[in-house]
Amino acid sequence: MTVFRDRIAISKPFVFCACLLPLACLLRDVLQGTLGPDPVAQLEHRSGDWALRLLLATLAITPLRYLCGWNKLVRYRRMLGLFAFFYATCHLTIYLVIDLGGFWSQLLGDIVKRPYITVGFIAWLSLIPLALTSTQAMMRRLGRNWQRLHRLVYAIALLACLHFLWLVKADHREPAVYLGVFVLLMLARLMRRRRIPARTPPSAPAQKLT
Repeated sequence: MTVFRDRIAISKPFVFCACLLPLACLLRDVLQGTLGPDPVAQLEHRSGDWALRLLLATLAITPLRYLCGWNKLVRYRRMLGLFAFFYATCHLTIYLVIDLGGFWSQLLGDIVKRPYITVGFIAWLSLIPLALTSTQAMMRRLGRNWQRLHRLVYAIALLACLHFLWLVKADHREPAVYLGVFVLLMLARLMRRRRIPARTPPSAPAQKLT
């Protein structure tokens, strides 16, 4: 068990670097000018894509734990969730600073007029308390309320999928794939809940998630 724990600890820097790789590729393309005829749209699209991918990867950890027995995957969940917030913040920053040119007052009008911006902005705002309470100290301080708060991630993921789906005007195949993955992850959770007995026998030891 100690050896396995050490492997998880050793692998974390590699996972961290892997999560930074999309940003490095994006910066490389900016410097080389290879973002195509609409570089701002590419910046927004790619940063938003990785925010959604990492968010869904975070949600996939629990089903994988119970379906495949990969219990130690939970030790990567915080990192993946924080990187999802990081790329979502990059996505919003690119929209505010580059697309809107710093005219932040226009954001309020877009939030009201454009539903895809409305749900996207709500999703980003909802990620803030999750990121701020992701530490072990906050988990201990909030107790059971921590789990209640972090269940917001399901609604956030749905809003993020809708943001992408409503943003696209022509080819909806890519956002439909993300939405389909989200639905499958939610179905996997519902199926597992139905299989769990209503009450755990007193002799059964409690499982630690972290």
